[in-house]
Amino acid sequence: MKKILFSLLTVVAFTATAQEYFPNNDDISAVSSATRAITNATIITSPGKQMENASILIKDGKIVEIGKNIKIPEGTLVEDAAGTYIYPSFVEAYGDFGMKTPERASRGGQQYDEGREGFYWNDHIRPEQNAIDFYEYDSKAAEKMMEAGYGAVQTHLHDGIARGTGMLVALNNNGNDSERILINKNGAYYSFDRSRQTNQSYPTSLMGTMALLRQSHFDADWYAKGNSKTKDRSLEALNATKNLVQYIEAGDKKNILRADKLGDRVGKQFVIIGGEDAYEMVDDIKATNAQLILPINFEDAYDTTDPYQEWYVNLADMRDWKQGPANPMMLSKAGITYAITTHGLKSPGDLNEKLMKAIEYGLTKEQALASLTTIPAKIIKAETMVGTLEKGKLANFIVTSGELFNKDTKIFENWVQGSKHILKDRSVINADGNYTVQMMGESYSFDISGDAKKITVKQDSTKLGSKIARNGEWITVTTSQKDTSDKSFTRWTLKLTNDTSRINGKVYLPNGTESSFVAIKSGEESEKDDEDEKEEDEDAMANMEIGPITYPNVAFGSTKKPTQETVLYKNATVWTNEDQGIVENMDVLVKNGKISKVGTNLSAGGARTIDATGMHLTSGIIDEHSHIGIDGGVNEAGHNSTAEVTIEDVVDHEDINLYRDLAGGVTTSQLLHGSANPIGGRSAIIKLKWGYKPDEMIYDNSPKFIKFALGENVKQSRYDNGIRFPQTRMGVEQVFEDYFTRAQEYEKTRGTDGFRYDEEMETLSEILKGERYVTCHSYVQTEINMMMEVAERYGFTLNTFTHILEGYKLADKMAAHGAGGSTFSDWWAYKYEVNDAIPYNGAIMHSQGVVTAFNSDDAEMSRRLNQEAAKAVKYGNVSEEEAWKFVTLNPAKLLHIDDRTGSIKEGKDADLVLWNKHPLDVQARPQITMVDGIVFFDIEKDKQMRAAVQKERQQLSNEMIMAKNKGLKTQTPKQSKKTEYHCDTLEW
Repeated sequence: MKKILFSLLTVVAFTATAQEYFPNNDDISAVSSATRAITNATIITSPGKQMENASILIKDGKIVEIGKNIKIPEGTLVEDAAGTYIYPSFVEAYGDFGMKTPERASRGGQQYDEGREGFYWNDHIRPEQNAIDFYEYDSKAAEKMMEAGYGAVQTHLHDGIARGTGMLVALNNNGNDSERILINKNGAYYSFDRSRQTNQSYPTSLMGTMALLRQSHFDADWYAKGNSKTKDRSLEALNATKNLVQYIEAGDKKNILRADKLGDRVGKQFVIIGGEDAYEMVDDIKATNAQLILPINFEDAYDTTDPYQEWYVNLADMRDWKQGPANPMMLSKAGITYAITTHGLKSPGDLNEKLMKAIEYGLTKEQALASLTTIPAKIIKAETMVGTLEKGKLANFIVTSGELFNKDTKIFENWVQGSKHILKDRSVINADGNYTVQMMGESYSFDISGDAKKITVKQDSTKLGSKIARNGEWITVTTSQKDTSDKSFTRWTLKLTNDTSRINGKVYLPNGTESSFVAIKSGEESEKDDEDEKEEDEDAMANMEIGPITYPNVAFGSTKKPTQETVLYKNATVWTNEDQGIVENMDVLVKNGKISKVGTNLSAGGARTIDATGMHLTSGIIDEHSHIGIDGGVNEAGHNSTAEVTIEDVVDHEDINLYRDLAGGVTTSQLLHGSANPIGGRSAIIKLKWGYKPDEMIYDNSPKFIKFALGENVKQSRYDNGIRFPQTRMGVEQVFEDYFTRAQEYEKTRGTDGFRYDEEMETLSEILKGERYVTCHSYVQTEINMMMEVAERYGFTLNTFTHILEGYKLADKMAAHGAGGSTFSDWWAYKYEVNDAIPYNGAIMHSQGVVTAFNSDDAEMSRRLNQEAAKAVKYGNVSEEEAWKFVTLNPAKLLHIDDRTGSIKEGKDADLVLWNKHPLDVQARPQITMVDGIVFFDIEKDKQMRAAVQKERQQLSNEMIMAKNKGLKTQTPKQSKKTEYHCDTLEW
C-alpha cells in the first residue's frame, strides 16, 4: 500500500511541474494536481492581521481558500499544523540570485571599445542587459534564502552604472523555470558603480558617474525623437524600460540625496537602495518622497580592549555601531517607506540576527514583517502575487514554531508556489534545554542546543569532554571522565517523548555497570533565567540611549543645528578692507545674517554682546583653491575634457576639515576639480556652514566657475599608465582649440531640428558667452601666455590663474588681459615645472595691478592662511592691510562674490572672524568664526566639545568591551580615513 501511495505522489509531483501540453510518456496515466490543506495553525495573513485555528487550502500553487472553518474538498491532502504559526514568505526586492558575477576586464584605461558597435559610447551604460539572459537557478543559494524566510526574489546583474532589467523568481527547488520565473522583465536598474566587464576609463569619479547618467538620459530622449542616424541598442533599451520601476543603488545618506536630485533632473522618481545611515538626515530623506530598499548590515562592536588600537576608530564609526540599529525604527517613525534587503549581508542567514537587533532598538514586529513582505511586494509591483496570504495569490508561506522575531522561533517549512520545502522537521521533538541528572551521589548537568547538535556536560562544576548524536527519538551522549588521567568514556542514552520535562535514559559506565536515570529539565531554573533575561532586556530598552545625533553626526558636530543670532561686537580693532582701513575701538552689529551697522557706541536690544577689547575683527578668510569637502574623487580623469561634471554634485558636508578650516578663520572656499585634464569640471563655491547639508552650503546664485589645467599633470608626465591625449604641452593647446571650435559649432545648432543637448558643450558655450569663469591651474610662463592667447582668439577672458608660480614673469600681460592670480606664498621646487618659483611672486603680481590672492590647495595649509598672508609682508614689503586682502577681499573679487563678502561693510553677509591677536601674528587664534550671522566656531565651545568627545569615546569603548564580555561578535579596530585630495589625486 505504501509503495502505491508513493507512486501516486510521484506522478502528482511530476504533473504539477510539467507544462500541461507536454507529452506524457509514463506508463501510468496522468493524475491532476492535488489539493492540499494546512489546518489548525495561527495564520498571519499580513502585518497586524491574525487568525487562530485557521486553515489554508492550496491548489495549483495558489491559495484557493484561507480562514477559519473553510470547507475542505474530499480527497484533499491534509496536514495538521496545530501549535505552529504561518506567515507570508519574505520578498527580496534587491537580489543577485542566479546571477554569475562577470569576470573583471583587464585594466587598460581605454576610452572606447570599438568592438561594441551599435551600443552606447560608454560601456558602463548597459541598459540592454536583461537579467533573464544571465540567470541560472541555484538550488543551494535558494535553500539559504528559504531558510531565512524568503519565497521570492527580484534579481538582476549587479554590474554597471546602467544595469538593465531585473526579473522576479520564486525560490522553488521542486519546480522548474517555467513556473519559477514569475516576471521575466521587471524594473530598470542603475548604480554609482562602474561595470566589471569593461576597462573603459570614463568615469573615474562619482561626479563623472552622475554626469554620465544625466547625459545618457538626455541622449535617450533625443534618440526617441528619431534624431539619430544610427541604431543604438542601449538608448533603445533606456527608452523601452522607462515605464518600469526605476531603481538606483546609491549607498549612504548623502548619495541618497544625490540620487534623488539626479532623478529630478532626468524626470525619474527612483526607488533608492541604501541608507543604513539615513537616520542622520532623516528629514531630508523624507523630503525626497523616495522609497528605500534598506540594507541592515549593522556594524559589530570594535574590540577596544587595547587603548592604542581603540584610537584607530573614528568617533563617527563608534557611534554608527551604537546608533545604526535604530535606523529602521527612526525611518518608520518618520513615515519613510522602505523594504529591508539582505543586500550587503555576508549570508541571508544573518538576516534574523540583524532584525532582532533592530527590534531591540524599537522597530515593531509588525513594521519588520511589513518591510519583508507587503512593502517589497508593492515596490516591485508584484503585490497581486506575493507579500500577503490571500485567495488567488501564490501559496508562498513559512511555517514557524512560534511568533516571528522571537529568540527561539524556528522556521520549520517554507512553502513556495504550494511546494513544501522542509527546513526543520516539525514532527521532531525539541529536546533543547538544560537538564540535571542525579546518579550515584553525583550531580550532572546536560545543556543541549541546536536541535540536539550541541551539548555541554558538567559533573558538579567540572566540564567534561562530550559528544552528542541523535537518531529520531533516541539521543546518545559520550562523555570523558572528571579525572583527566582516566581515558575511558561514559555512554548515555535518552529516549524522547512528547513530554521533555523528564527524559528516561540509561548510562553505561566504563566498568560495565549499567544504570537507569531520569534527566529533569530545569524548568524552574529556565523560567528564572528567562525572567532574568526579560528583565535585562527591559532594562536595556529602558537605557537604550543611542547617544547624540549631531549636525553633522561626527566629532565636533552640534546637538542643535546652528542658527542666526543678533550679535554686537564691542570695542574691536576692525579690519574693514574698505576705505576706512583698520579702525580701533569699533563696534559691529550683526542682525539677520548681515552686517547691520558699523560704528562706535552701538547698542541693540536683545543682542548678544561680545566684548572684543584688545581683539581684532576681520571678514572671513576666503580660500580660492581648495579640495576639502569632496566625495568620490576630485578628478574626473577619464577624458581630456570633462566640463559636464560638477563638484556641486559631490560636496561632503561631514569632512572634518571644514570644521578645522573654521577654526582657522575660513568662511568661504572654492572647491575645485583637480588638474588631471586640460578642461576639468565645474566648481562649487561654498560657505563653511558646518552642520548644514551640502545644498545649503553652496552659495545661492553662485557664480559659475570651471577648472582648466596646464602642464605636467594634464600631459601625464608622472603617470606610468598615461595613454590619454594630450601627451605634450602643444597637445594641451590643441585640446582647447578643438573643444572651443566644437562649442562654437554647437551654438550654431541651438534651436534647430534635431538639436542634441550636451552638458559638456553647454558648459563650454557658457565660457564663450561670458557666463562662466575659468580658474586655470598653471605654472610655466609659456603655457600661461598660450592660454591667454587662446582665450583672446575665442573672445573670453581668463578669470584666474591659480598656482601661477611664474606669474612674476608676465604679470604685466596678465593685468592687460584682465586675469587675476591666486598663488602660493612660498612653495617651490616640489616638481620640475616649479623650479623657477620665488617667494616674491605674489608681491610682484600685486605691484603690477593683478588682483592677487593666496590659496591653500591643501587641507592643512587652509587652516593657517592668515600666516600665509603674512608672508607677503615678509617677501615684498606688501603692507599689512593689503597682505590681509590676499586672503579676504581679493579672493572675493576673483570669485565675484565681493558684493557679499570679503570686507566689513553694512549690508554684506556677516562672515566674520574675531581674533585674539593681530591676525597676521603666528600666535593669532580665531575666538569666534561666524558665517551668515551664525557662529560655527567658538573657541570656548570647542574646548567643551573636546572634553565631550573624549568622554563619549570612553563611554562607547566601555560599552564595546561589555559587548565582547557578553560573547557578542567584535571586529578588529580599523581606521576610516578620508582621502585628502590634491590637484593630482586619482581614485579608480
